[in-house]
This record gives sequence, structure tokens and C-alpha cells, in this order.
Amino acid sequence: MTQTTEPSDAGAGGGEVLSFDLTSRPWIAVLRCDGSEDELSLRQVFAQADDVRCVVGELATQEFSLVRLLLAVAHDALDGPGDIEDWADLWEDRDCFAPVQAYLERQRERFDLLHPVSPFMQTAGLRTVKDEVFSLNRIVADVPAGEPFFSARMPNVERLTFAEAARWVVHVHAYDTSGIKTGMVGDERVKGGKVYPLGTGWAGGLGGVFVEGATLRETLLLNLVAADTEKLEFTPADLPAWRCEPCGPGSDGRSATGLRDLYTWQSRRVRLHHDADGVHGVVLGYGDPLVPRNMHGREPMTAWRRSPAQEKKLGQSPVYLPLEHDPARSAWRGIAALLADRLEDTGGAEGASRLRPRILEWVARLVTENHLPRRFLVRARVAGVRYGTQQSVVDEVVDDRLAMPVVLLHGQDPSYARQAIAAAEDADRAVRVLGDLAADLARAAGSDQEGPKAVARAEAFDALDHRYRGWLAHMAEVPDPFEHRHAWQRQVWQVVSSLGDGLIAAAGEAAWEGRMHTDSRGGTHWLNAGLADVWFRGRLARALGDPDAQGSPGSGERGSGERGTASPDDGPSVPGPAGPTETEHAVTEPEVHV
Repeated sequence: MTQTTEPSDAGAGGGEVLSFDLTSRPWIAVLRCDGSEDELSLRQVFAQADDVRCVVGELATQEFSLVRLLLAVAHDALDGPGDIEDWADLWEDRDCFAPVQAYLERQRERFDLLHPVSPFMQTAGLRTVKDEVFSLNRIVADVPAGEPFFSARMPNVERLTFAEAARWVVHVHAYDTSGIKTGMVGDERVKGGKVYPLGTGWAGGLGGVFVEGATLRETLLLNLVAADTEKLEFTPADLPAWRCEPCGPGSDGRSATGLRDLYTWQSRRVRLHHDADGVHGVVLGYGDPLVPRNMHGREPMTAWRRSPAQEKKLGQSPVYLPLEHDPARSAWRGIAALLADRLEDTGGAEGASRLRPRILEWVARLVTENHLPRRFLVRARVAGVRYGTQQSVVDEVVDDRLAMPVVLLHGQDPSYARQAIAAAEDADRAVRVLGDLAADLARAAGSDQEGPKAVARAEAFDALDHRYRGWLAHMAEVPDPFEHRHAWQRQVWQVVSSLGDGLIAAAGEAAWEGRMHTDSRGGTHWLNAGLADVWFRGRLARALGDPDAQGSPGSGERGSGERGTASPDDGPSVPGPAGPTETEHAVTEPEVHV
């Protein structure tokens, strides 16, 4: 750390100005290709990107926000790529990030975390009327609200190193909670000393997705979208935060100008309070809010969904909003959201009901135009937040990866993607069948149904999780995606049948004895474990067909349809309850949450 003797009001608390230059001081945590962990400066990250496996952070959301920052640096330093041919040149050049070094030297002053006038992603002199300095808990998101016993930092964050503080400053702009915040002097939005909720940080409203390669160099390049990409807007005015004038309190209500702006969007006003040994406090207020409606032309790292409610309210169509992640669903169960709009019948000019992340559209273009081989394997990296209590606290953080061959994204050959989605639907239907069995056994014993059903479904999804991921990763190696799906159905049949056998074997004496049951249509019949077993086999046959019979309903055979599940009006193929089961109510497509 360098020191000067110039006076400062930047929060150091003394007469010396401190400096922490993020271009030369280590602060970004990485995992190297040899498995070792390290901290690197911005210069080192780009110089050693081929030897680094990935950026790591305290939370998946911190990794997401740091990767976006690195992409903003790369886009600005390279001023591109302008088109896909420029990108191909970068992909072939092992020293493609060499221009970043001179760029960082030119921008070095704006990357000083402790600069007295323009501290990195902060507002110099930011203060409240009462000159309050708040706990670092306000920017450190891995301290559970109200549950300090589950944090290694319990109960409060007293101090941070400058490297840690820099990472959390990047993160707070992306993922800070909403809620009422203390007003800052000079912010015209202050009412009674407060600023009322303006929403979370920009990335907090996204279902974050980016693409990972084998190294950080590959990851950065795979997400470095060329400016001639359709459906994404690029403007000459697009600049990252450090190339704009330093932010003051409040906001001028501006809109984002492009990728570089969005990747470094200043959704908050921050000022770190520090001494020579580190950071001990923070001032935090609202910055620039941003409405996510119909931002799919500028934000590539999230899937999007049509919003009928917004369309009705605004009198316009279509209206797209970011599709946030569901923490209860693994990434593979929501693969439809990653591969969505190209596979939909949009019905004319109305637009698709959902749009896959444009970052995957870009990778699809790379493989369709033969810049990436069909067998090239990428990981869809999924990160996001589920907020609670009016978005004022973080309830859960979503963190997942899904390895998949780029053939799934091929623009001219959708058969692989269709079978990948259909295979996830196979699993979803079969798991619902197992849940019905658990509920029937509980009903036969006269006990609560919801608990056993939830446990059975969770166990089944867990058993299928690594199997589906392995099946998907090998998809590019098979010549026939239909037969590959048929092989998957056989796996699902075996796993779910075995779990069903276990449930039936464990059913107690009361379930085997059974009891009278009244179905949804008012009919009564005797239900016991034996009949529940018969219903289970029939429902599983409707969900998957007979995996050993080519062309059977639900099989992977061409032209056989994507599913063999009976409609809600169809009677069961074996004796069963007169009312439709949860399985029979299942829609054709699974929920679109990642």
C-alpha cells in the first residue's frame, strides 16, 4: 500500500491519503488450473487468464458480478469485438488480452479503491445529515439476517481487508437489497431523512446466467459478445462506470446505454470508511434505479418471460421481464428456460412466451457458424438471489452449473435441444408419479400425505440429478438424439421403479390393511398398499411408456410425440381413483424457472 501526505476527507480518519490500486494489488480470488487458490490484481487476471480455471467468491453472486466487471474491462479495452470475425481472431490469439494492460494503466486512477476524489465505484464525501457510519453488514451479503449463528462472521462484520471490501463494493451495486434506506445529503429523493424502496441492485432482479469454458480466458471470450449480434443493442455511448463522471448523491434518472454500462451499473451510492489497516465502516444509499421491463435487447445474462399482467397494465405487447431462478429447482430441471425461444412456435408476431439468455444466443451463433465444434463442452453457470420481506433481506442464493455440449444451441438443428428438454420432462413426470404413490400409501394408512409426497419427490430428483447431468454432457457424442432420450427413459424407469419398490416395502401394516377412501368425484373404494402399487405401475407406464418397446407412448422414437401421459380426461389404464392425480394434471412443459 502506498501513502502520501496530502490531506484527505475520504474516510481514512487521518492526515495521510491511502491508496489501494486495484490494477496492481491482488484482490480478485481465483482458482488456478492446478487446483490452487490465489488472489490476483486486474493486470494479473488478464495476463494469467489461461492459467486460471475461474473466479471464485464468497458467494456465487459475487463471482457473477466480478465476471461482469471483467467483461466490461475487456469490451472497453478491446473496443469490441466488432463482429464475429474479430471474435474468431481473439479466440485464436493466445495473447488476445494484451491491450488490456495499457488500458488499465490509462484508467488506473479510477481503479483506486481509496482515491480521495473518485474512489472505485464510490462517491467521495457521501454522508448522511447526522454523519452516520454504518456496520459493514450492510454490504457483506453472507451474514444471514437475524441468524448470526449460521455465519463464520457472527454476529457482525467489524473489519474488512481492502481486497475483501473491493469485492463487496462490486457486489453491493449488483445485489443490494431494497427497503427503506437512510437519505444522503444532496439526494432530492430524501423524505424525512429516508429514501423509500427503489428496488434491488440490477443483477438482483435477474436469473443470472453466463457461460464457462475450461479456463478464465475461454470464459471471458465465450461471453464477449460481438457488436454485430442480432437482438442486442450496441451504442457508441456505452461506457463502464469508471469512464463516466464520478457519481454524486441521488440520480439523474438516466437509462443504461449498453453492455458495459449494465455490467457496472451504479445502483447504489457507497463510501467506505477506513484506516491504514483496512475498512471498518460504510455509508450506503440508493443510486440509479433501473426498470427491467423489455431490457432483453441490452441485458444478455438472464432468461426472459412474457408478462400478461404488465401487458394489460401498460396496453402494449409483448412485455418481457427477467426470469428469476427458483432455488427449489436444479438448473437441469429448468433447461427449457436456457433453450427456450428458438424451439417455440411463436404464433406469428406476438413473440415467444419466454426468451433464453442472449448470451446463449451468442454461443449458438458461434457453433452455428462453425467457430466452435459441435462437441465443444460449456457450462451454463447459474447464479441469483431469492429475496424475502419486500426484497429487504436475502433469503437464498442460487448457485448451480450445467455442463452441456454446444450442439444443444445449434440454430439449424434443434433436435438435440428438443430431446434434452423432453428428457427433463420425462424425469419431472416420473417423479410426480412417485409422489402420487407416497401420497396414496399415506392415505391408505390414514396419515398426512403432503410430507411423504415431498420427501419422495426430493429423493427422486436427487437420484436423477447426476444421471441427467451425465446424460446431457454425453449428448454430442451420440449420432441419434432420439435413441439417446430413449436410453434416458430406461434410466428414469429403473430409478423411479426402484424407489417405488422401496416405498411399498416400507409401507406399514396400516397401509397394507388399508381403509375406505372417497375420491374427488364422491366415489368410495377400499385403498391399500397393494392397490397403490397397481396405480403406481399404471401411472409410470403413462408417464414414460414402455422404455423397452420402440415407438411406445412416451418413448424417444421419432414421431411418437414428446410425452405419453394421459390427458386429465383420460381414465387410468388400471383401476385407480376416479379423480385425476397430480401427475395427470401435469402440463406439457415444466415450469420455466432455471
